[in-house]
Amino acid sequence: MSNRLINVLVPVVSIILGLLVGALVMLFSGYDPVQGYIALWNGIFGDSYAIGETIRQISPYILAGLAVAFAFRTGLFNIGVEGQLMVGWFAAAYVGYAFELPMYIHLPFALLAAALAGAFWGLIPGLLKATLRVHEVIVTIMMNYIALHVVNALIKTVSDGGFKTEKIQPTASLRSEFLSNLTDYSTLHYGIFVALAMVIVMWFILEKTKTGFELKSVGFNENASQYAGMNVNKNIVLAMLISGAFAGLGGAMEALGTFGNMSSRGGFTGIGFDGIAVALLGANSPLGVIFGASLFGSLKYGANNMPNAANIPLEIVSIVIALIIFFVASGYIIRVGLQRLNKKKEAK
Repeated sequence: MSNRLINVLVPVVSIILGLLVGALVMLFSGYDPVQGYIALWNGIFGDSYAIGETIRQISPYILAGLAVAFAFRTGLFNIGVEGQLMVGWFAAAYVGYAFELPMYIHLPFALLAAALAGAFWGLIPGLLKATLRVHEVIVTIMMNYIALHVVNALIKTVSDGGFKTEKIQPTASLRSEFLSNLTDYSTLHYGIFVALAMVIVMWFILEKTKTGFELKSVGFNENASQYAGMNVNKNIVLAMLISGAFAGLGGAMEALGTFGNMSSRGGFTGIGFDGIAVALLGANSPLGVIFGASLFGSLKYGANNMPNAANIPLEIVSIVIALIIFFVASGYIIRVGLQRLNKKKEAK
């Protein structure tokens, strides 16, 4: 069994195990797992509206996954994608309604604002890591909570004590009448194309540029990279900046495409944290992130149909989805098991 085959089998086995254990949970809870998974399937692919909403859900997951994957590839663990996504969401929403510009200026400006806001939120842990060697996991976790409360305060400020920003101008919107009509008036928007473009950008940076080579080199071995003449501290900061920019764009998908504004939140969106599992499922590769995000986006949206179509309580649905995610995130254990099985076969 080749390593390439093992790489393909790991996510497939992970998903199958998650579905099987999820089925057992439904069965032991007194619900029909077959009907449950039929409802899940119909929630994802049942009609053109469901397909449109599923694709729309995938867009921010791609960008959150890219943010985590980029940091992983450069030797960093960016747990702060959630916070970076939220500040990007606010920045895009604010620029989207506060300015009146032609669309060819306004929309790129709003997207740029989201990317810069996310990059700034990634800059702080990057600087602390580079200068003081403060572990990025601790700082980024704390930055998530700071982002949540800062954004809520900013929303209250710009809305004169309200709980949501104004609706963005049509010139800053990613909404598409064509895509909406194509999918039976779903909220599918052009954000999916922005997300796919960023997949290409990440691949190009890491695989085709000198900067990408240095970023990966520093991630593999800081001492060897420094001995080779690379600026380790600069590359650490740059990696967090780019990772944060991807996350900020994920927030822009929600601000400029799905909701058209931002409301105060009592908790996190969860997209940034799910981005960790998306990146792991995709083996931290740009193409793999697309498949990982497709799984998570599909599960998140399709699961909403299970309580209605199969009478499965939302709590059981959440457990089933969490089990699938758990097995997906435990891919390393499955990989080790497959490798050992392969060695035993070779020994015989």
